[in-house]
Amino acid sequence: MAQYDETDGRNAPLDVDDDEPMYVISIAARLVGMHQQTLRYYEKVGLIRPKRTEGNIRMYSNADIQRIKTAQRLIDELGVNLAGVDIILRMNEQIRRLQAELEATRAELNRLRATRLPAPYQGGGV
Repeated sequence: MAQYDETDGRNAPLDVDDDEPMYVISIAARLVGMHQQTLRYYEKVGLIRPKRTEGNIRMYSNADIQRIKTAQRLIDELGVNLAGVDIILRMNEQIRRLQAELEATRAELNRLRATRLPAPYQGGGV
């Protein structure tokens, strides 16, 4: 049985991969408060990329839903056009990838520091 997150109001299962396709277009449109045709247009211009079933039915993931909601906020609250939204979303994805890469590099550096041998005694002194 899935656990649910009640803190953010989405009521999304906690143990589901955010990239797992879960919602058909009618449900996705209802979740984000948009018309299905708007979601189709967002896909056409490359703003979202829902997965497709073997029967070619669009399936939206929680990550897709969050991307759409972010785009909606940028458009409605900041007046950003679709080209600007696309650039902002791509930059955010790149930042997240770079942050993950940085964290992995830091972890590797810490691991190497923990396993390095102390410098040999050089002698000298009085």
